Amino acid sequence: MNAIARPDAKRGLDYRTVWRWHFYAGLFCIPFVLWLAATGSIYLFKPQIERWLDRPYDHLAIDGPRAQPSAQAAAALAAVPGAALNAYELPPSTDAAARVLVGEGERLVRVYVHPQTLAILKVVDEDTRPMRFIFRLHGELMLGDRGSMIVELAASWTIVMLLTGLFLWWPRGRGVAGIVYPRLRGGARVFWRDLHAVTGLWISVFALFLLISGLPWAASWGGLLKEVRSLGSTTVVQQDWSSGRASELTERRAANAAAGGEHAAHRMHVDASAVRDYAALDRLVPLVDAQGLAAPVLIAPPSRAAATWTARSDAQNRPLRANLELDGANGTILARSDFAQRPLLDRIVGIGVAAHEGQLFGWPNQALGAFTALGLILVSSSAIVLWWRRRLRGVLGAPRAHASQSMSALLLGGIALLALLLPLFGLSLLAMLMLERFALRRSARISHFLGLRAAD
Repeated sequence: MNAIARPDAKRGLDYRTVWRWHFYAGLFCIPFVLWLAATGSIYLFKPQIERWLDRPYDHLAIDGPRAQPSAQAAAALAAVPGAALNAYELPPSTDAAARVLVGEGERLVRVYVHPQTLAILKVVDEDTRPMRFIFRLHGELMLGDRGSMIVELAASWTIVMLLTGLFLWWPRGRGVAGIVYPRLRGGARVFWRDLHAVTGLWISVFALFLLISGLPWAASWGGLLKEVRSLGSTTVVQQDWSSGRASELTERRAANAAAGGEHAAHRMHVDASAVRDYAALDRLVPLVDAQGLAAPVLIAPPSRAAATWTARSDAQNRPLRANLELDGANGTILARSDFAQRPLLDRIVGIGVAAHEGQLFGWPNQALGAFTALGLILVSSSAIVLWWRRRLRGVLGAPRAHASQSMSALLLGGIALLALLLPLFGLSLLAMLMLERFALRRSARISHFLGLRAAD
């Protein structure tokens, strides 16, 4: 009889354990989930927002011939003394302002130049542009790599929260009411419970995709991925995304460091922009424009980042991207690399990032992202209501621990796998278990408040 009952007891023990960690994960994650859902929802509509912000510069009065691209670049460089050309962006239309990116060190500045008169229409630091600001709020809380690691930790625990939520939701022989759709006649408690569980079901797959597809950008997880890719490689791994703020700034410094003459100019205290000849732009702009690359298209001079002139599509729909190596002296294409030619892992990450940003398949992708973000807000809000309604005075409200500490091999294996795939989750889980075992349980008051006293 005991041999038959033991598996059921084990499943019950797993259920209580999962329930406890679902509660703790939600306690930590919900503020971050609300933050990421809100900022991510805004960033989904980056193309529309940036077109609206740039509308004063997209339809200019032009009544004569346009100046050469090299002259436009020179005007932009004169507006930011000491900077070097980072990239020239192909204008989005014939009556639009030229966008020229210039930089020095870690700084990157966007200059809007009238294509005929060479008047400077606007000078703005790239890091202060509204959508760039939202990007950094979303991915790093404006705290650099430290913030990126906090967001990655929250994302890792949110993955755990969703997986444990699905485990708790699993029907176990019940009907579809309260599983696939909420029950509306069972009272407030049943309604909020069902709203939380059913919404979590419908968005869980999409939410897990968003969380996982964002990890390559994180400072810790993305850096580890790059290190793993470098094992056994004889060349430096090149990838189409940066892993954290430090990685991004390293790439920016390399792109801003023009070859040869610029360093000599700094030694002689001469304006760095004056020692470079950008006449190659006049040959390369028509050549690149004829290739029909997906906008925005950036043409960059030789630098520490690349030995030759280059052009690249910076489209958010990454499968449309292509890179060109150019001969500035002769105005010819030396090589072309399309998305399909990239390593398989780069293509997987690129497709994931494009979908994550809502740009892989047009407005339906944006709508799906917004639906998922709103669902996460609803799941988090309903969780707060559920906790508030069932809380008891003087305690946090976590499910009580079980007297037995044993877990099934399946649950232990799942935890180990998640800890391996999400290192920050594994380290934080170990730290929490050590803190609970050797500190929190030693205080009767704290143990009572947190629900650490075992229940039979």
